[in-house]
Amino acid sequence: MNDLHAWLSEQHHGLRTFRTFQQKLETIGRDDPAQRGLCRVLSSLVGSYVEAFDEAPLPVEVANSAYQRLLALVASIDVHGNADRRLADINRVAESELWQ
Repeated sequence: MNDLHAWLSEQHHGLRTFRTFQQKLETIGRDDPAQRGLCRVLSSLVGSYVEAFDEAPLPVEVANSAYQRLLALVASIDVHGNADRRLADINRVAESELWQ
């Protein structure tokens, strides 16, 4: 996740970044089965955001806020934590919203 966070921190807050982020999650989940659940939940979170604004006007304030929330969320994930911490991270991601 550190590499993913580093990549994300250098990106623009547009929908293309979120779509590429989903692709990166798919690759991570495929290559690292221990992260598959977290990647799926993160991808679902990002996917709902992309679907909500795909082909619709995306206000700059909403885009920036969603990007900052995703960046903070990814930074807070501890992939080396024990099982309880990893489950807590997955649940926190599942409860998260990028906008609204």
